[in-house]
Amino acid sequence: MLEKLAGIEQRFEDLEAELAQAGEDFRRVAVLARERSSIEPIVIAYRKYGVLNEQLKQAVILSESDNPEMRELAEGEVAELKAQLEELQAQLKHLLLPRDPRDERNVIMEIRAGTGGDEATLFAADLFRMYSRYAEGRKWNLDILSQNETGVGGFREIIFLIKGKGAYSRLKHESGVHRVQRVPVTESQGRIHTSTATVAVLAEADEVEIKIPDRDVRMDVFGSAGAGGQSVQKNATAVRLTYLPTGMVVQCQDERSQLQNRMRAMSILRARLYEMAIQEIQAEEAADRRAQVGTGKRAEKIRTYNYPQSRVTDHRISLSSHNLPAILDGDLDLFIDELATREEAERLQAVQD
Repeated sequence: MLEKLAGIEQRFEDLEAELAQAGEDFRRVAVLARERSSIEPIVIAYRKYGVLNEQLKQAVILSESDNPEMRELAEGEVAELKAQLEELQAQLKHLLLPRDPRDERNVIMEIRAGTGGDEATLFAADLFRMYSRYAEGRKWNLDILSQNETGVGGFREIIFLIKGKGAYSRLKHESGVHRVQRVPVTESQGRIHTSTATVAVLAEADEVEIKIPDRDVRMDVFGSAGAGGQSVQKNATAVRLTYLPTGMVVQCQDERSQLQNRMRAMSILRARLYEMAIQEIQAEEAADRRAQVGTGKRAEKIRTYNYPQSRVTDHRISLSSHNLPAILDGDLDLFIDELATREEAERLQAVQD
């Protein structure tokens, strides 16, 4: 472990030297700074371990003194330093666990109405509000990239960017099918309906990491669908990008300029391609990987929001809350913390195996 830590410290020093030489190459600075930030806690703990270890060696020498008082003081210090080193060693083992390289990134979230007609679109809007409130509570910034509203106040689809340190690490487990059970506003006989919405959580990718050749993208422009009246844009500002190798389509029309819509569409496309690349790597490294938390599988229903019982249940961890209004108001840490704990436990088990 110490050899590995020494290598990480050397990489940290190399990164600091590269950053000093990067000058105004801001893209490279961003990549180097992100890597530096990711290993800095390990280096700090390792250096502290080295200092304590040296102090322990000195204390051991003093504990062999002929002076009884000096020996007694030194023996107490030896015991204290050994305890600190043991605690620090456990911390270093935790820090050395394989981490998701996306954890510190911003996220692009995509919410789409599933089964349930208008009720599903209203549920999609409820989920968007829930994540908006969660982001607000953590002082993160939220920026809508694309939305497809319905006449009843719901969303067929809404795509948004959340900017904040560690956003992906906190939200990655939200990927999947969310199910709601409630009496729709349009239901006159009070019958409970079940509707769904899908949530996808993508790590924002830099242009440096995901390079998309112009020849691989076809761009179509068209008039944005406004709200009618003076809001209708007569110019062709909406953008549809088609990634030719796979046929993947991304569309943005909310901005007033074609350039802005294209930039937003490209950021979504990069995030999707980055997610695909990460999943391919994970599949190659562990075809039978058990830790499926947060991989974005949409086939399983991950959470149910039951209005009659004021209950929210996460089926992956068999955890329920009977305070549905608080959950929908963004109080998600009960579930997020437990999912993160489970993920860490599985990573520890994988290392031990």
